[in-house]
Amino acid sequence: MKIAMVGQFPPHVGGVGVHIHSLSKKLVEEGHEVYVITYPHDDIKDIDGIHVIGTKGINVPGIRGLTFKKNAKKALENLLKEEDIDIIHGHYLFPAGAAAVEVGNKHGIKTYVTAHGSDMFELYKKQKFMRKPLKKVLKNADKVFAVSNALKDEILNTGVEGIGDKVSLHWNSVDTDKFKQDDGKRFLDTDKPIVMFVGNLIKRKNVNVLLEAKKDAVSDYELVVVGGGPLYNDLKKKVKNENISGVTFTGPRTDVEDIIPGVDLLVLPSFSESFGLVLIEALACGVPVIGSDVGGIKEIITENVGLLIDPNDPKTVSKAIEELLNNNELYDSFKSNARDRAMDFSEVKIPYDELKK
Repeated sequence: MKIAMVGQFPPHVGGVGVHIHSLSKKLVEEGHEVYVITYPHDDIKDIDGIHVIGTKGINVPGIRGLTFKKNAKKALENLLKEEDIDIIHGHYLFPAGAAAVEVGNKHGIKTYVTAHGSDMFELYKKQKFMRKPLKKVLKNADKVFAVSNALKDEILNTGVEGIGDKVSLHWNSVDTDKFKQDDGKRFLDTDKPIVMFVGNLIKRKNVNVLLEAKKDAVSDYELVVVGGGPLYNDLKKKVKNENISGVTFTGPRTDVEDIIPGVDLLVLPSFSESFGLVLIEALACGVPVIGSDVGGIKEIITENVGLLIDPNDPKTVSKAIEELLNNNELYDSFKSNARDRAMDFSEVKIPYDELKK
């Protein structure tokens, strides 16, 4: 079959892109043809047998989305003139999902959409003007996937007619051949423990709480912040102005599978999170984790691989980091169980009704 995906895709970085890439790669391996329509980028190219189509527009996060719905629809229409597409799948309800649904409905093509988190937890809940277009996508899609039970519940709470019959869970997955343990590797040339954050530097990710915890830390550890975003400069200024020692900012990285095995602990202190892909990537590398007791994070972190914290209370973050760095028995237990927990998310499942065996 021929499947058209719409949404973020490499070389763009982020969890949505990883999700689309994993699913598309699996489909290609099973003999299907996949086309991905993504945001503009100078380095767009086909990878792993997947046909990648970049749209026109400005490649600036926050701005590119304003025109992506229109440009993605145009790219889809052009693709349909050349290929007999069987399934259209939009990732992230708006704008990608909206573009997929509108074109799919127009041409009578089965259309799936995946909610990835901030589309519901942020756009829907906090931007009232977005509720109507998001509900329209949920109503007009043939099938709706959610990447966690918490997100599924949020979708059900919209009250969209018939949503209960077409929404289902479809976990993110981790490539356990790509993300694996390497006890001999160190990200920094130091004997101190290394605590890492990986993600977009936006308010929702709550990186500031890690800097507060580092400022008041009893243990001497190195904090590494991996990622870029609108708060990058502000966070660096905070470190400098408040004289917080032992903090390294790497900027965006495309080699997280090579650097996570070289740290001792990964922390994701988000205010909200639909899933938390980086957590299972860390677990696959044998790295214990700390995460907020919210959304999909609490579905990933079990009591034998990590600790949950209150993202609104810096003291719980500090306490959790100190506990793991100073309790060798607990740390070693989490480390030994980490890889097994990641294996629960290692299988890439094809979710389409037409292709289920």
